[in-house]
Amino acid sequence: MPTLPWTMPNIPPERTEAHVFASRFETRTLWGALKFLARTPGVWQQVRKAPGAYGASLKAAPLRRTFWTLSAWESPAALKAFARSGTHAPTARGLGPQMRDAKFATWTVTTDDLPLDWSDALRRL
Repeated sequence: MPTLPWTMPNIPPERTEAHVFASRFETRTLWGALKFLARTPGVWQQVRKAPGAYGASLKAAPLRRTFWTLSAWESPAALKAFARSGTHAPTARGLGPQMRDAKFATWTVTTDDLPLDWSDALRRL
């Protein structure tokens, strides 16, 4: 699966703070990776409509059972609301037992720095 390109569901105001969230997930099995892939379209649709989402991208290496997400939000509360609602909430709970490892990183940037650079996110993870 190729990288899903940076999508900007909401145009952010210029020169304001954006809250960045990056993650790296490794599944225990190839079956877990396939489950992750199968659920990706629903979560991707949700993020594209999420209030407060300034942008998101996904990298996938399913044969290595590894996935990375990168997103920017107007606030930590907007990210939390997204994570606890819609398709994401049951997907995260359902995939939890499939995960071997998960890493997360958060930081802030200005909206002028969007879209985000994957090299910086991967270094932080």
